[in-house]
Amino acid sequence: MKIKASRERKTLIFKNTMRWFIYIVIILMGFTFMMSGRLLKPVVLIPVSICIAMNTKELQSAFTGTFCGFLIDIACGRIFGYNAVILTIICTLVSLLYTNYLRKKFINFFAIAFVSSFISGMLDYVFYYNIWDYENVKSVLDTITMPVFAYTVISALPVYLLFMLVNKFLMPERHLTIAEAIKINREDNSQ
Repeated sequence: MKIKASRERKTLIFKNTMRWFIYIVIILMGFTFMMSGRLLKPVVLIPVSICIAMNTKELQSAFTGTFCGFLIDIACGRIFGYNAVILTIICTLVSLLYTNYLRKKFINFFAIAFVSSFISGMLDYVFYYNIWDYENVKSVLDTITMPVFAYTVISALPVYLLFMLVNKFLMPERHLTIAEAIKINREDNSQ
């Protein structure tokens, strides 16, 4: 039993609902950005899904990764489910890392976004170009894959700042149970 008033419960439900609504709006805005124009653009849904995975449990992260992966497949014209599998695995691992080992710092997020973008870009390059042994396949790496990777890594900064702002105002605060409060009090008294 959590130590909460009924009004706090309503506030918690409202904040969670608003936070997920804003998450979905951000995802759809990223998808719209990826679908617009013909120039090289960052795959902004990779840092977006990582930001969401940082702050959620494993199952929610997996669903977010799957949804964002399907949207990337649609935007990039890939086999339906290809990026969904990759992002589902990445988001689940990110959620586990942040739950057990990492703090929510920008450097940790940036390193994970860098590695995830690199893995996604290289797998895309290998499975869509290199494996088929096209002529001048190296030019695809130099003119498409690496610039998109660089743009994706650069786009991680504004995405992180946006999610930091959303989470600052709408992330629910954790309340202690009576048992946790008593345990903490006993530990403090024993020291």
